[in-house]
Amino acid sequence: MKRLVLLGGGHAHLFVLERLARERPPEVEVTLVSPSDAQVYSGMLPGWIAGTYPLAACSIPLAGLAARAGARFVRQACVRLDAGARVVETADGRQMIEYDRLSIDAGAATAVHAIPGAATFATPVRPLDGFIDAIRRFVADAAAGHECDALVVGGGAAGVEIAFALQARLAALGRRDAQVSAVGAALRPLEGLPRVVRWRAGKLMRDRGIAWLGGRRVCAITAHGAVLDDGTSIGARNVFVATGAAAQPWIAASGLATDDEGYARVDATLRSISHPQVFAAGDCAAYATPRPKSGVFAVRAGPPLAENLLRSLAGEPLRAWRPQRRALYLVSTGTGEALGARGAFGWWGAWAWRWKDRIDRRFVERFRASAEAAAD
Repeated sequence: MKRLVLLGGGHAHLFVLERLARERPPEVEVTLVSPSDAQVYSGMLPGWIAGTYPLAACSIPLAGLAARAGARFVRQACVRLDAGARVVETADGRQMIEYDRLSIDAGAATAVHAIPGAATFATPVRPLDGFIDAIRRFVADAAAGHECDALVVGGGAAGVEIAFALQARLAALGRRDAQVSAVGAALRPLEGLPRVVRWRAGKLMRDRGIAWLGGRRVCAITAHGAVLDDGTSIGARNVFVATGAAAQPWIAASGLATDDEGYARVDATLRSISHPQVFAAGDCAAYATPRPKSGVFAVRAGPPLAENLLRSLAGEPLRAWRPQRRALYLVSTGTGEALGARGAFGWWGAWAWRWKDRIDRRFVERFRASAEAAAD
């Protein structure tokens, strides 16, 4: 009996579980380890913040997918991985899960420790459970008429979507007295996307009363807001950090080969370059062909990861995967419009939002249907 452990409930592992439900290899015991019993799809999370979706519509039940695949589900976080001994230790301290093959899709953390005070006074976007709880408190305060000014740290797609979503939710609640601000190191939001899209994002922020503080960095976060590197103090009851990703610390301590930032290095087959029994995909992996930390590439890695896990278990040659060079980006603006970009091309409009909404709903429904079938 071979033991396959899926560590994390990320996007790529959804495809692995789907494949296992169709083609369960004989004499293989599968275990899924995740701290949450559902994956909240990141593409729809800003829509939930804005009030467009209920949280259930954005959630994929992991326990149901595991049951459909014939896998044991362990709802625990990983606190230690010993790649040499081939064992995963869970947070409850009672489970040491051994494996013959391990696949890691545990995402990344938010890089909060680089900002003094962030770990104490701010809420990082990752892990999502803590972020969702903080958004619920924000909405409750706004609905009750309490102070609810918000500052988003980070001018990338995640930070910009969150800022737009917070402002949309405040507007829906009639809280025009509350201020949403966003700060980023670049002069305009959405660094890395086409210039015309960045211009449009900045204009929409101005039109909707979101204060964009570009060309600046947060050097400290306090109980009352943040201090910027130019000496400016920004008052905010809620500070959300959506800056760059940070590697899970247990990966660097595991004995696996990592890049300079602590992400698990894998070859073109998504297998660890140091431990052939270990595979990794998503934001926790450093691909052979470097790509940004983005859900787009985690989703694309899912089918090749599933294929190579099954091939590895069967003793068959693995297949190389080359991720696409350019990704499609659709950024929600919170009120029925989206910004889009692919390569040097950019666009926006209500039609772009409908396109994004259709893609996101279809993705979630694909896996929800499988999970619900297992429950039935």
